[in-house]
Amino acid sequence: MPQLNLHNSLTRRKERFEPADPAHVRMYVCGPTVYDLAHVGNARPIVVYDVVARLLRLLYPHVTYVRNITDVDDKINARAEESGEPIGVITARTTADFHADMAALGALPPDEEPRATAHIPEMIMIIQRLIASGHAYAAEGHVLFAVASDPDYGKLSGRSQDELRAGARVDVAPYKRDPGDFVLWKPSTPDLPGWDSPWGRGRPGWHIECSAMSWKYLGETFDIHGGGSDLIFPHHENEMAQSLCAFPGSRFARYWMHNGMLQVNGEKMSKSLGNFFTLREILAKAPAEAIRLLLLRTHYRSELDFSDHGLAEAKREVDRFYRALEQAPEAVATDVPAPVLEALCDDLNTPLAISAMHGLADAAMAGDRNAASALRAAGAVLGLLQQAPDAWFRGGPDDAADIEAIIEERLAARRSKNFARADALRADLAAKGILLEDGPKGTTWRRAN
Repeated sequence: MPQLNLHNSLTRRKERFEPADPAHVRMYVCGPTVYDLAHVGNARPIVVYDVVARLLRLLYPHVTYVRNITDVDDKINARAEESGEPIGVITARTTADFHADMAALGALPPDEEPRATAHIPEMIMIIQRLIASGHAYAAEGHVLFAVASDPDYGKLSGRSQDELRAGARVDVAPYKRDPGDFVLWKPSTPDLPGWDSPWGRGRPGWHIECSAMSWKYLGETFDIHGGGSDLIFPHHENEMAQSLCAFPGSRFARYWMHNGMLQVNGEKMSKSLGNFFTLREILAKAPAEAIRLLLLRTHYRSELDFSDHGLAEAKREVDRFYRALEQAPEAVATDVPAPVLEALCDDLNTPLAISAMHGLADAAMAGDRNAASALRAAGAVLGLLQQAPDAWFRGGPDDAADIEAIIEERLAARRSKNFARADALRADLAAKGILLEDGPKGTTWRRAN
């Protein structure tokens, strides 16, 4: 097996990955805040870290992948107030929608998916440790982390404490000792979610949630912490500070991975620009594997432009791969080919891995059945090419029954020698991108490339 190397955001360089325990690799990734449907930008980290988890499972005997659900948050409270729906109804429905959309993209579920509301005692315990060690203080029903108590604060984002203070809001809460101090616990009014605590009825700050859940399932020190680059500051910076201060001598996350942001058609995704799309809207107009391939065609640390043109290109690439797999309809178990595995072990270089897959497709279409099997194995580690070629080419909108009915009507027209009607039906299907192939075993159909 090749050596895995990853870019560590903490050290800002590519490093040899050496897990704390090679027999058990541990990874934590920040999951969704469940108040609305996932948008296409939310899908990128899910797919990226799904591939990381698949790769780790090829290289190591045991992997624990934890991705949380944030189900207590001011955005959820605001949505409940706007809609009049109970918070529990919103979070349950949105969590189910998230699971369905990510499953459609081929993302495997994490090993653990803790919900923030189920881990309030762990959050309170960590906050108590921080207060006892002088890293946090209670004020007016709030508990705040004292950034001045941590000389390493700012190390992940590369910002000095003076820069962080200068960037703090002018309108600073009067109970804060320092403008940069952040909330660990805050009071709740009777109409908001809240839990009893030593500081009164309240709810956790966002950052403490991930510290508590990663500690509960992965321990004080684990291997990889992942998320989008927009989380480096303040979320991951604050997570790291409070966890290291609560558990002196630990390392929290040994490697930090951050995926780049996503634009849509060359611009930042925004409802005001009319280019804000939920993943469900994209899934309604394009096959899930094409969406997944588009998300992987750009290196995970680079900014990705999600465009209609790119989606069409990705669809053609997946078509080509499935054409190659038609050369070996009987799946044969084989290892992931070395060029693909080596590319992925070089800081998850998915563009290079996909390029190697095109080489395998060339060989498969020239008649190399072993190359076709290797292509399918390569697809597996990327979460691609796991259905039968026939299913791919006949997939798409849920209209298979209608297509079969039209084909049956065309056959009936041919039997009655109404060839004009038969030709018209065939032309109608062709206009919709459905191609018919008449053969000795009857008529089959596929979607046009």
